[in-house]
Amino acid sequence: MLEIRNLNYQFRKKSIIENFSHQFKPGIYGLLGANGAGKTTLMRCMVGIYTPKSNTIFYNEQPVRNNRNFFKDISYLPQKFGLFKDLTVKEMMLMMASLKDVDIKANPSIVEDCVATVNLSKKLNDKVKTLSGGMIRRLGIAQTLLNDPKIIIFDEPTAGLDIEERLRFKNIMSKIGKDRIIIISTHIASDIEALCDEVLVLKDKRIAFTGTCQEIAEQAKGKTFILPQTDLFDMKDDYHIQNHFEKDGTSFARIVTNTLLGEYHAKPVDPTIEDGYICLLRDI
Repeated sequence: MLEIRNLNYQFRKKSIIENFSHQFKPGIYGLLGANGAGKTTLMRCMVGIYTPKSNTIFYNEQPVRNNRNFFKDISYLPQKFGLFKDLTVKEMMLMMASLKDVDIKANPSIVEDCVATVNLSKKLNDKVKTLSGGMIRRLGIAQTLLNDPKIIIFDEPTAGLDIEERLRFKNIMSKIGKDRIIIISTHIASDIEALCDEVLVLKDKRIAFTGTCQEIAEQAKGKTFILPQTDLFDMKDDYHIQNHFEKDGTSFARIVTNTLLGEYHAKPVDPTIEDGYICLLRDI
């Protein structure tokens, strides 16, 4: 169990995180928030890159500060994952295994197994500099698995990935997510909708909401509509456009608003997690 109790963190006298508290048990958690909401700072506090002034982070009831058991059981993929480009994939993984104190002699196939999990076995002897951006991201996921961690933290893991790579990441998470705590930070709501057991929404340095994807979607219940795009020119009330689409030659917009739309040709629709997320962020 990983527990955070009233975490506060300042950077150069600027408050970044305020009174953050949450308990994480085995499962997949989504951490949603706009850029600058404090997601990366929170994760860096969790993995020991930043050190809060007091003991506010606990692993199995013990403070994580100087806790060797905790750091053996955790892995982290930062948003920007740097590699030695002239190493082969296998050499890079062996180096990461050494840094993580992984006993290769006790488990000689661990590197190949982790690389196979992310579907990069054919690249094992290729140099890192020959890999695409998506492959490097998958290699970053592979290195998080080397120490068979109990906790894995991903910071913006799908940033810059195409649709196929995003789908592959979701499949990997579904495969490795059993009996672990996995925390995935993103500002893309659709990336975690099919994966996460619980979602935390960060806003203004604090938790604005926590719940299931369905519970977040319900924040936009009665506030989500589609209407002809031409009606938008007449609307004077506050609304947020989620997307545009065309049907039978007519352009439509999907919007969230807390304004009654009786005078327009608006049709209420079931909200998604993205609709609820926008309502939380914009106080709609």
